[in-house]
Amino acid sequence: MTAAATASSVLTLPTSEDVAAARGNIRDFAVRMPLLKLNAGTAGVNIYLKLENLQPLGSFKIRPALNVLKTMDLARLRCGVLTASAGNFGQGLAFAAREIGVPATVVVPDGSAANKANTLAELGAKVIRLPFDEWWAVLTTRSFAGEDGVFIHPVAESAVIAGNATIGAEIIEDQPDFDAVVVPFGGGGPAVRMIVAESEAAQPAAAALRNGRPVRVPHIQSFVDGMGSTTVLEEMWPLVRATVDGAACASFAEITEAIRLLAGRHHIIAEAAGAASVAAAMAGQAGMGNIVCIVSGGNIDAPKLGAILNGQRPF
Repeated sequence: MTAAATASSVLTLPTSEDVAAARGNIRDFAVRMPLLKLNAGTAGVNIYLKLENLQPLGSFKIRPALNVLKTMDLARLRCGVLTASAGNFGQGLAFAAREIGVPATVVVPDGSAANKANTLAELGAKVIRLPFDEWWAVLTTRSFAGEDGVFIHPVAESAVIAGNATIGAEIIEDQPDFDAVVVPFGGGGPAVRMIVAESEAAQPAAAALRNGRPVRVPHIQSFVDGMGSTTVLEEMWPLVRATVDGAACASFAEITEAIRLLAGRHHIIAEAAGAASVAAAMAGQAGMGNIVCIVSGGNIDAPKLGAILNGQRPF
């Protein structure tokens, strides 16, 4: 059998009621992370860190994963859940599935961090590792032959988006006077700019914004394993077009420097995707004023982190 895919309905931005409900759904497990001012920067720029890498399981993905399962009928989930994830969303989904007593299967790309796959196994998930292109096919078709269960998309689900939006609600409460927010991009309000951070590995958002539609771009395997793809998902493009003001490409060197800075000055461990937002802001790509950077995750393999802290660049 093939996995039962969820309906691919038109996605819309969550309402304030959706976000409030999501905050209630995740309250018992997700931590309300404070903003920390970065001890670095240039004149005229104040960088604040939303430290989602300190969440249980090391990333913000616990928020959308918990919310999406809390909004579903348990009867639909009797055969379990299936997802395609670089690792962080898979961990959140495996955790949420274990809490309600259903099995979870996670398909991961072969370039994802080993510690993410290890944690998935510890959470009781079945882990299937595929080459990137085959993994991407699972993500876009929402199915994998031989696996039963409801496919939960890591990005393109309304309840996932509402779970992600709980971060924005907390930022507004803690720092209402900010000028831009920088978000690592994988698959605002008035006068606030939304900048998505990408890396040298792939820049699908920049290409889509430049061309006015999703286009295919080169993708190279690198230590930036938690974000980047060959294109913006078609179902996500309307939301990206409506909310994103620009895309910033952080170089590999800038990302490694941001990881070293976060570890050295703040004792914060960030994975490459999580540090990309900080790298982009420090390079001046988010503009001036109060800039909030979402440090989305901290699940980095120890050998890669060791190499970075020793002044090297892992690949």
